[in-house]
Amino acid sequence: MRTRHYMKLALAAFMATQLSLCLDAAETKTGKKAQKVETAQLVSAHSVVTKDSIKLAIQSLINRYGNEYAQGQSLMAELDQIGDDGAALSDFARKSLVDDNPLLKNKSIVFVERKQYPKDHHNTGTIFQKGEFNQHKFAQAKGAALKIVSLKDGSIRSLLETSEGLIRDPELNFDGTRVIFSYRKDADDDYHIYEINMDGSGLKQLTSLPGVSDLDPFYFSDGKIGFSSTREPKFCACNRHIMANLYKMEADGANIVQIGKSIEYEGHGVQMPDGRILYNRWEYVDRNFGGGQGLWTANPDGTNHALYMWQSTPHPLLNARPIPDSNEILAVVSSCHDRPWGALAIVDQSKGIEGKKPVVKIWPADSMSLIVDESQDYGDYREYDNFQKLNVKYEDPLPVSKDFFLVSRTIGPVKAAITGIFLVDRFGNELLIHKSDQAKFGCFDPMLIRTTEKPAALANKVNYSKTSGTFLVMNVYEGTHMQGVKPGSVKYLRVVDNPPKMTWSGPSYKGHGGQAPAMNFYDFDNKRVLGTVPVEADGSVQFTIPTDKFVYFQLLDENGKMIQSMRSGIIAQPGEVNSCIGCHDDRDYAPPPSPIGTLAALRKAPFNITEATAETKGNFSFQEAVQPIFNKHCISCHDYGKEAGEALNLSGDHTAMFAVSYIDLHKKEMITPIGGGANKIYDAYEWGSYTSKLIQTLEEKHHDVALSDDELNTLITWVDLNAPYYPDYSSAYWKSPGGRSPLSSKEQSDISELTGVKIERYSHDGPWHFNFTRPEFSPILENVKDDATKEKVIEIIKLGSERFKATPRNDMPGYVPSEEHQRRPQRYGELFQRELAVRRAIQSGNKVYDPDIKED
Repeated sequence: MRTRHYMKLALAAFMATQLSLCLDAAETKTGKKAQKVETAQLVSAHSVVTKDSIKLAIQSLINRYGNEYAQGQSLMAELDQIGDDGAALSDFARKSLVDDNPLLKNKSIVFVERKQYPKDHHNTGTIFQKGEFNQHKFAQAKGAALKIVSLKDGSIRSLLETSEGLIRDPELNFDGTRVIFSYRKDADDDYHIYEINMDGSGLKQLTSLPGVSDLDPFYFSDGKIGFSSTREPKFCACNRHIMANLYKMEADGANIVQIGKSIEYEGHGVQMPDGRILYNRWEYVDRNFGGGQGLWTANPDGTNHALYMWQSTPHPLLNARPIPDSNEILAVVSSCHDRPWGALAIVDQSKGIEGKKPVVKIWPADSMSLIVDESQDYGDYREYDNFQKLNVKYEDPLPVSKDFFLVSRTIGPVKAAITGIFLVDRFGNELLIHKSDQAKFGCFDPMLIRTTEKPAALANKVNYSKTSGTFLVMNVYEGTHMQGVKPGSVKYLRVVDNPPKMTWSGPSYKGHGGQAPAMNFYDFDNKRVLGTVPVEADGSVQFTIPTDKFVYFQLLDENGKMIQSMRSGIIAQPGEVNSCIGCHDDRDYAPPPSPIGTLAALRKAPFNITEATAETKGNFSFQEAVQPIFNKHCISCHDYGKEAGEALNLSGDHTAMFAVSYIDLHKKEMITPIGGGANKIYDAYEWGSYTSKLIQTLEEKHHDVALSDDELNTLITWVDLNAPYYPDYSSAYWKSPGGRSPLSSKEQSDISELTGVKIERYSHDGPWHFNFTRPEFSPILENVKDDATKEKVIEIIKLGSERFKATPRNDMPGYVPSEEHQRRPQRYGELFQRELAVRRAIQSGNKVYDPDIKED
């Protein structure tokens, strides 16, 4: 069996060598595309090894293991006798770096054999949950096996196989006797967490709640289990994919509670040696979808979520694991719109948290040029997909030691999407260990069966009898991007609730990213002001906020204008007490000596923010809060048919997506919200009401317009919240274009044919074709010269006007969500009530399980 295994590897290496020589010859003739030749060789080769790289690897093992690798010196001598024959070199690499390697010798690897996932949105697009947007892709992915391959003789045995389902995300316990994984039996099932012994006995189902997907399980040092789940059903702001958050449970599946609450995705958690969870997180707060896909940490109880790396660098950083005996992390640098693969990278937080600075090493080496450095102008925001360009891709990395790593890597053309298990090291070797014998199947999630040291156990600081958490900012003037903010100028800290997207709609509105349904001109979010807290003279501030809210903070001056704003979010676990040095903490440097004993904010009770004291009872709505001010003070001049209206139209008439005034304020740059385009980190005073022409004009008493203090404050708050329009994501027209238009796609096509104007999708750069309040003012009519045609177009637009009267939209009085958009938030509420019931059980010392738990 072993001889046959080596023969396959030797033949593969020989064929790869011959192909590489052919490519070399072809490129030498042209003298061009040298870089492509190098990459093609790497792709074509099953194993990439050289004498020098093997020698370095052997020497590292000699240095590290001594007598355990006593054959190291003789291997060095044997290596010197090998010529340039690729097959012989590959065979020797296998012997010296796998068979005789103390890290791998006589060990086995558990892995998943399956087809590659269909291309989508990296980790978030691989769930295919029943009843959700991309459920149909499950049929393309189904069929998998959980297998073990022996490194001693190449023998293979299966722990579990399925032809109609999928197995994914295996993780070993610390003594290497059990493996936990996610399993979906067929298209009608959901992903649940299972556990099995390494000998194939004791298959146990730990979760079974229907209608949710439980993924990415991992063990905690105290015996509990963490995982990601869609148990709080929310959806991608720039698309329709269902998102997942971090959860944990007892070892037997009891008492499942939520420990992460980002409004997008939290995945691939793993416990670090210091006890914290390391996970990849995707989030939006006033930013474009290219950023906010980096690494975060949290305590196992869900407290102290904090950025670890790459919040503004526009490349997703996925599937990270700590490297033993170092402060480094092994991770995958991916693309937003791709499978969960990309470049393999070693990163070191001590060298920086953005751009190229923390990247110690990367495979392939030339992919370093694809990383957008923080010192560069980000330019084209589509750089978030840079790593689609690679001709070799890596995923599911596992550090075996400081220098040696297991990884799933492509074999042959990336387009074929076939992967094998490789041993990759720091010295340049990429050695194929195993590949599937089945056509179109690859090998994923390699886990070396071994014992590993348990991480530190951190104390639980959550108290489920509490309904709030406390935050302390020691000095709001400390931190990055606060230059020019003078001590004493910050008077208030505003707490903003950023609720999740609970629904999705049909054809999207194309702002920056597809909004389904449309929410704002650029930005994706809906907002709610929870409270405004006075800041002490020394810059300290302490307050409590309700649990289960994804919130962010803004610093305000004496006039309530925003000086600086977070573009990330935080949650408060029940009873959590958390603190930060200042605003925009600089994590590259140690904090200054703490004056915590003298902080003014600690000499009084925390400012208490509750649901009862919230400044807005509902989410911020443009039509309810802002448009009435324009109606009262502005549209007597700034309307259709008025000279001032040509310069700026502030009418509240309804278009297919928004109000006329809302569109014109953006297009005339009277407000300049962020969130579209590049992921720049903004300085204090650089955006919001301080740079808004609208606010500046009104503060200068434009044409003696005298707003009340409340009216001006409302407009300033609206601008500083990044100009939201709709109060939430629900819709009465969820199957129509943008989820907001009263016209169907067919009716829009009819108008397009009549006018010759392409209106298949709405874009923030394009015309806003229809006015449903006053159809005769519809901009699309400007393209129609024939009266009969104009009348036909107006008649179709009037159909929309009548529908709005019968079924008001989310920006109109009398609005009622569609049945579908009532059902989804109801499901969200039901699952949240379940979460609260589990917390009560934990508080009282009881256990609660998912229904229908089964054991085999």
